[in-house]
Amino acid sequence: MKDGWIKRALPRSLYGRAALILILPIVTIQLVVSVVFIQRHFDGVTRQMSRSVELEVAHVLAQVNAAPDADAAFARVSGLAMALQLQVALPGQGVAGERRAFYDLSGRTVVSALRTGLPALRGIDLKSDIREVRMLLTTRHGDMVVVVDRRRVSASNPHQLLVLMIATSLLMTLIAFIFLRNQLRPIKRLAKAADAFGKGRPVRYRPTGATEVRSAGSAFLDMRARIERQIEQRTMMLSGVSHDLRTPLTRLKLSLSLAEETPETAEMLRDVSDMERMLDAFLDFARSEALDDPEEVDPAELLYNVVDRFGPDVTLGPVPAGTMAMLRPLAVERALQNLVGNALNYGTRCTVGLEVTDRVLRFTVEDDGPGIPAEQRTAAMQAFNRLDEARNQNRGSGVGLGLAIASDIARSHGGVLRLGESAALGGLKAELVLAR
Repeated sequence: MKDGWIKRALPRSLYGRAALILILPIVTIQLVVSVVFIQRHFDGVTRQMSRSVELEVAHVLAQVNAAPDADAAFARVSGLAMALQLQVALPGQGVAGERRAFYDLSGRTVVSALRTGLPALRGIDLKSDIREVRMLLTTRHGDMVVVVDRRRVSASNPHQLLVLMIATSLLMTLIAFIFLRNQLRPIKRLAKAADAFGKGRPVRYRPTGATEVRSAGSAFLDMRARIERQIEQRTMMLSGVSHDLRTPLTRLKLSLSLAEETPETAEMLRDVSDMERMLDAFLDFARSEALDDPEEVDPAELLYNVVDRFGPDVTLGPVPAGTMAMLRPLAVERALQNLVGNALNYGTRCTVGLEVTDRVLRFTVEDDGPGIPAEQRTAAMQAFNRLDEARNQNRGSGVGLGLAIASDIARSHGGVLRLGESAALGGLKAELVLAR
């Protein structure tokens, strides 16, 4: 529970975590140095200086108490106070008790030191004038006020050290942030290039930055080149196989058309047609990632094109218009055609819709067919996987590539294909989720 709260409180981005790693030690050092220095150095120096003034004031107080009357006491200490750089008023009026600003850290030490050494001290004022210390003492001739320069009892301007430390720390933190941003920029460029490649949008990328980042960038470029070569080789292989098979299929189809029409030849012609459709499906699967280039399009227009293609058998649900997104239009349209075609092959009704958010586009295709069991939905999106017991095979002669092609197109757009149960029609619900 506690660890989960800590993880939620920490920044999620690399920049935020690096900034936290940078700032936390600086703040900790500032606090430790400030506490130790102020509590030990300034406290000790202030106590020693206050002790010296306390001895001088005690000597003046002793002289006053030794005088026979107030006039003689004032005359006796006037010269002494001038020599000791003290201002003495006898009799005098002052404020009893303690007056000190809440932020006056050294003043607390001054008050403590003077009260310890001067039992006759009735009041001390550090707030009326921050440049002096005004003390009210009790003598045998009445109250006496002694004023001392503040610089004589405490280290001068201890806050200047804090201001200097904070200003220097802010400056160094700013410089470190600029350096950190320059170091993280190549990582962000690498992440952007990898994300764009995963969505089928290759961008120009050149490794820069530190040695480790350059190494990771070079490895990414090598990986991207290998993947592109594999895709190209797969496409060329399937294209070559399909081309080589079309020639004997064409000859076989021509021979069957010239032969006498019998139930056997009709069945063989249907088999040849099925094989041609299979070859077309193989080519579609091989070219699903290379149909077109990304461009700004209105996803609603793609959905309208699919509905127009299939006609009145498809019901159009809520579709927000006027939203533009970076998509590969032919690929997305092919994925929607596969989903709608499956829905009509295995059901009698089909409803399509579109939901747009700030981050994703969600195309939905629902039918009233038999659906797919939950435990078989992942397998249904794998290539060449036909679920005979889940769908009515008499309604179509697919080769198990429709959902696989749609899933590949969704992944190439940084999204996913989800299969579930349709709450409205009771059949299968397919959600084609694409990143914007």
